[in-house]
Amino acid sequence: MKKTDMKKLFAFGAVALASSFACAQTASAPKSSVQLWGIVDMAYRYTNNEGAGKDGLSKMMGGGMSQSRWGINVEEDLGGGSKALVTLENRFDADSGSSAANAPFFQLANVGLQGSYGRLTAGRQWNVLFDVVTSTYASFPYSPYMEAYKPELGMAMGARTSNMLKYTFATPDRSFVGSLQYSFDEGSTVDKIGAAAATAGAWESAGGYLRYAANGFALGGGYLRTTLPGGTDVDAWTLGGSYRTGPWYVSTGYGLNKAKFAAVTSAAQALRKGVDSAVLGAFWAGQSNGGFQPGDADKRQLFKVGVGYQLTPQLNLGAHYFRGKQSGSASGASNGNVNFYVAVADYAFSKRTDAYFGVDHTSISGGTAVVLDTASGARSRTGITAGIRHRF
Repeated sequence: MKKTDMKKLFAFGAVALASSFACAQTASAPKSSVQLWGIVDMAYRYTNNEGAGKDGLSKMMGGGMSQSRWGINVEEDLGGGSKALVTLENRFDADSGSSAANAPFFQLANVGLQGSYGRLTAGRQWNVLFDVVTSTYASFPYSPYMEAYKPELGMAMGARTSNMLKYTFATPDRSFVGSLQYSFDEGSTVDKIGAAAATAGAWESAGGYLRYAANGFALGGGYLRTTLPGGTDVDAWTLGGSYRTGPWYVSTGYGLNKAKFAAVTSAAQALRKGVDSAVLGAFWAGQSNGGFQPGDADKRQLFKVGVGYQLTPQLNLGAHYFRGKQSGSASGASNGNVNFYVAVADYAFSKRTDAYFGVDHTSISGGTAVVLDTASGARSRTGITAGIRHRF
């Protein structure tokens, strides 16, 4: 992603800061940089089988290929090969200008240190599942996934994690890269702060990933255990790889989420399980994530395979297939299979501006409760997305 260097900020007008600011400009002081960057993406999307009448739905969306966002990256040279880092990133809906729904103002907010010892960061960050998929076997080489239709993100346990410590390491040639994460629950459990507050609270997590890349090949895998606010552990695994040669890009991957719900023998346990089921459902059931409902299932698997081809220096073509399987439903009503298909053409007017057109289709089979949404009860849906994206 292209970033534009900003000049050092001169808005520190307070007299109390004047002397320290002057010292920062001396020749012996460490160098620092502040970078402002962003993406504005606007798209038209049409889908069928929407609502109780299973009608068509046309809408503008502020992110068809990429979610619109802006960010600030800060680096300060500390000497001896070390530097301090700060990352802030805000997501917004370009169609309305409002912050992304149900999201914190800064979706990423972290500070850290980097040197020959690796990188250590603290705050809200991408989790290890998102890191390994997007860096190793992303769906599209020019954009890790399609924002309007991204079934693979439903397997990434929310993709971002708050209250996280992350350590990332690499060999000098970066053929091997890995990361370890741990996040704190900070007492944000159902028993301590109540069901409503716990769903938006902090969750304990621990995991890591390792990837290898050389000569066009990339292979990686990751594991993350997340403890939901009601105490349910969810184990998430992913493994996959990709290969680039000339204009071709091929990728494949596998993901698994398994929730270890406790047996319900009391009202308190029923409450905890209900909260955890709702949280897991939010990860699994978002319409852009594929959308099919979890019901009382406790396991979901996803296999994906795709191909990309750069037809001309400006035109990229890509297609992807995902096969999902849901199981663990006591009644069997929420056990089922789903097929996801998506094809996208992307045309670059310049390095910063491109337009895209995508077609996607979802079809479900299996238990009666496995539907795309409860309002329509639909078991198939086709979408068409067309938009324009600018990076700065």
